[in-house]
Amino acid sequence: MKIVVLLGRILFAGTFLLFGPMHFTHALRAYAASAGVPMASIAVPIAGVLCILGALSVLLGYKAKIGVWFLVLFLIPVTLFMHNFWAVHDPMMRQMQMANFFKNLSMLGGALLIAYFGSGPFSLDGSGK
Repeated sequence: MKIVVLLGRILFAGTFLLFGPMHFTHALRAYAASAGVPMASIAVPIAGVLCILGALSVLLGYKAKIGVWFLVLFLIPVTLFMHNFWAVHDPMMRQMQMANFFKNLSMLGGALLIAYFGSGPFSLDGSGK
């Protein structure tokens, strides 16, 4: 069962590692600005740094209880600003934003579990051997 914890960390962190680098593109900064994100040209790259550092911490199991708080700091504003389905009028876009909103809430739940329980076995911290 220890391998399940490692697999969970890999799957959880993988999403953030896949999408984190996109936060350094002009396209994502422009999209965030159009969505009303304040200071998007600064906020979006900072979100990318939080995303990548937090994901690497969780993936490797190194200081995961701290690193996962980077992901929490990333998820809360992204969920509220970028996936505010309640403000979307187009029914199809509203559904997409609602799905992303609740996906982010579930990821936030997973992050809080890692914040409490730590990285588990097969981690650099070696917690939960």
